[in-house]
Order: sequence, then C-alpha cells, then structure tokens
Amino acid sequence: MSSPSRSTFPISVLDYGAGNILSLLNALTSLSYTNFKKITTAAEIREAECIIFPGVGAYSSAMESLESLEVVEALKEYVKADRPYFGICLGMQTLFESSEEGEGIVQGLGIIKGTVDKFKTTTASVPSIGWNTTTDRKTGTSPVPSGSMKYFVHSYRALPTSSNLSWVCTTTDYGGETYISSVENGNVFACQFHPEKSGTVGLSIIRSYLDRIREPNSTSSPRITTIKSLPLVPTSSVETLCKRVVVALDVRSNDSGDLVVTKGDQYDVRETKDHKEEGKAKVRNLGKPAELARKYAEGGADEISFLNITSFRSNVISDLPLVDLLKFCSERIFVPLTVGGGIRDILEDGNVYKAVEVADRYFRAGADKVSIGSDSVTASLKLIEKGYVKDGESSIEQISARYGVQAVVVSIDPKRVYVDEEGKVEAEKAGYTVRDVVDVEGERRMCWWQATVKGGRETRDIDAVKVAECVEQLGAGEIMLNCIDMDGQGNGYDLELMKAVTEAVGIPVIASSGAGGGEHFVEVFRETNVSAALAAGIFHRGEVKIDEVKDAMLAAGVVTRK
Repeated sequence: MSSPSRSTFPISVLDYGAGNILSLLNALTSLSYTNFKKITTAAEIREAECIIFPGVGAYSSAMESLESLEVVEALKEYVKADRPYFGICLGMQTLFESSEEGEGIVQGLGIIKGTVDKFKTTTASVPSIGWNTTTDRKTGTSPVPSGSMKYFVHSYRALPTSSNLSWVCTTTDYGGETYISSVENGNVFACQFHPEKSGTVGLSIIRSYLDRIREPNSTSSPRITTIKSLPLVPTSSVETLCKRVVVALDVRSNDSGDLVVTKGDQYDVRETKDHKEEGKAKVRNLGKPAELARKYAEGGADEISFLNITSFRSNVISDLPLVDLLKFCSERIFVPLTVGGGIRDILEDGNVYKAVEVADRYFRAGADKVSIGSDSVTASLKLIEKGYVKDGESSIEQISARYGVQAVVVSIDPKRVYVDEEGKVEAEKAGYTVRDVVDVEGERRMCWWQATVKGGRETRDIDAVKVAECVEQLGAGEIMLNCIDMDGQGNGYDLELMKAVTEAVGIPVIASSGAGGGEHFVEVFRETNVSAALAAGIFHRGEVKIDEVKDAMLAAGVVTRK
C-alpha cells in the first residue's frame, strides 16, 4: 500500500489556547502538508494519526488548559503507545514529570523522567532568546541538522540525567549549562527550539519528521538508535547564543488609509513642506511593511519588530490592518515577529478589554512576542508606590502569566537629562543612575535618563534604569532600550545607557537608536552585554545592508547567524 501524499496526510494540531499557533500552520502549508486540523478533545486525540503539540506559553498555564479540556490522560495514553507525536517547546517540556514554572511544582505528563527548572546560570541573561546550535547525542539520521542555528526562547530547561538518557536526541549549551534541546524515542520527537521560527533549517526539521512518519518503510529515514556519550553534569562552556540583528518597522496609516513603513524625528513622520498632499505634508513612506519585512527576513534579519506608532490615539481592537499585516507576514516569514503599540487595558466602543486580550489578538495573528511601551512606565510607578508588591493587574503581569515572560518585551524610551555636580547629587538622591557621557557636540558631561511615554512626547518622574528593574520584577522577559537623543543621529548607540541597564537586570536587552553602520553594531556588542541590536532607518533607506552588518560582526569576532 502506497504512502499518502503530503497534501493528504492527516495532521492534528493540539489547540489548548497557546499563542502563535498560526505560524506552525503556515509552516505546514509551506511544506505542502495542508491536511491539518485543530483538535481540542480526548476523542480527537485518540483518533489522531499524527499530533503536533505547539508551544507558546507558560508551563502552568498549559497544564491548566490541558486539565480543563480533560485531555491529559488521553494524551499520556497516546504518547505511551508510541504514536506519532511532534512537540515544540512546551510540547517537549510537558513530557517531563514536572516544572517549577508556576505556583509551586506543576505536574507534567510524566512520560520522561526529570524536571523542567529555571536556568541557574549567573553568566548569561535569562530567558535565553535567540539563535543557538545543537549537539547530536544519537547516531543515525536525525531530523535535527547538527551545527545549524535554531531559534530558542525559554527560561526553563530540562537537564540530561542517567534516567532520561535514552530519550536525549540533542543537547545545547547556554550560560555554562548543558540542557536537553530535543528528545526522540520511536515515533515521538520533541524539541525545545521553535522550528517554525528557525527559517529554512526549522522547516527542514518539520519536513524530515513528517516525511518519516508518512513513509515509515522508507529506507531514506532510518531510526536513530545508538546513544553517544553524554555529560550528565553542566559543562563549563560559555554562552554560544548568537548576537541578534533586529530590524524595526514603524508602521502607521497614511492619509489614504494605507499601511506604510515610516521614520522620523521622535515620530514626526511627515515630509517637509515641499511634499504636500491635500494641503498638508504627506506621511513619509519608506515602503510597504509586508514587502520590507520579507526582504529583511530573506536578507538575514534575526527578528522583525513591528511598531504601531499611532496606537496611543487610535483604536487597537479594531485595528484590522495591523492584524492582517501580521497574518500575511506569518505566512511568508519564518523568523520571530514582534508587535508593539497599544497593548494595555483599553476602553473601545463601550467595551473594556484587558491587555492580555489585546495581546491575544496579535499572538493569534502570528506574533511571537508583544512589546509594551508607555504602559510599562505607568506600571513601574505603580509598583514603586505599592512598595514593590505586585497585584497581577499590569499588562506585563497579565501577559507573562499566560504566555510566559519570554513573550513580553518592554520598550523603554528615555531622554538624557544633563546635570552638573549639584544636579548629580539630587538625581542620585532620587534614586536615578548618573553616568558620564559624550554629548552630541563631543563634550564629556554627566546625565541620567528620564523615562518618557507616548513616543517621547511626555516625561515621567522615573529613570530608565529603575523602569528596567521594575519591569523585570513584573515579568518582562526582554527590554528594547532606546535613547531618544541618539535616534536618527547615526553616531552609534548610547553605550553608557546600555551598560547601566544591562548591569541592573538579568533579562536580555536589545540596543536601539543611533546605529549608522556595521561598526556601531560591533561596538555595542563589544562594549556592553546587550543580546541584540536593532536598527530601522539605515536599512529602510538602503544605507546599510544586513549582510554588511553581519560581515562586520563576524570579522570582529562577534558570533552571529550568517
């Protein structure tokens, strides 16, 4: 009997309320595996021929969802029977006995011996976000190509032990720890990384597994049976995670209602008086968002970030163009997508929407992470006012509780406040971080960085370093750190600001604002501990190509994905 074609092979995708399930479905479609359906019941699990368990969220939230759907026992029976199962991120972690990601110890499916605990590293930021390699721990033909870069985003990991050794397919090193990055046993395969966000390498992993299951008697897909030697204790290896190059697209509607990528001085995005339309200056148009995003992904961008720069004065829930943009890009772009702008508790058309409901729209449309701006400053001030006691109400807390801290990026937009010696004393008395910097005229001065809201239009009485500390406590997994004074200058990132914040927090920091060329990426990675660097205008205007930036990084010994 011949094997079914890719287009007819039935695939069941477990829909337990995870975030970005659309990217997985788009990946399957791109591989011609189009006969898929979402399943939510125990009966559907028992009838499935091949299950994919997508993973976006927190361990405790995922297990609660599985319990509420009453599918835990059916899922255990399915996997124990060695039926085809492909788990992604949480889809791998939940196979283990338990996790500490939640209130107390959260019980998992218990298929694999071991626990899923938080990284213990003191030498690298947590979550681990970005592109890393894997090391084969079994011989034969693995669905995971050795040495290639895959996209990871997680705070918790399972360690290899003597009791789970037979399951370990690959391991990965991060911050001095060697953890399990994929498992394989018979027809069951699962990975910690996100293949649907790992570009062509990730797509090949999905295709390799499904082809093997679809054609079980094929000689081109032999089983993996022999275990290689495996260290059972953390190694002394250093971080191998790549330094990321992120491209930002400031998106808004022009006067004709079309979405465009724009750029301006502190969000003043209209052209000069010589470029008028209907009596007023036109919105600066640097290209169509979808076309540019695809160009950058194909050109080597490690992540794409969309920012709705007018969300503070326009509807968010009814902002269908941005949702449609995400859906369109998710069908064609298989690297991580972040979206920001307007993610907060809102009142719209007489209805109240919680921040997590707003975020859910973007996750369901294809976003992997959401970026929170002005609302994070408000939340920080409230946290301080309450004596650093969290109430679970901030947008950061809501979203991280459901989707995990790795899904929440906070964008901090500070302005420099220059001070003399007397001003330094007053600033430090207020708890602000003061550093020596070089101003735009090349003079050495002292300053602190005042947090702003609404794209720099308004300031608040709190400094950027304190905001960074607060949002980490609230549950942010990453910080996008801008400096309004450096934006558009092309003179490099604000290194002192980057140092101050990376020294104050343990989560990854993305440097933003000021890049003029590849040398500035090299400089910020060499001089500070940022995990990624972002640019916008220099790429949109064609002044610098992503390839050129990465060539400069590699030439300088900065590890990156090329």
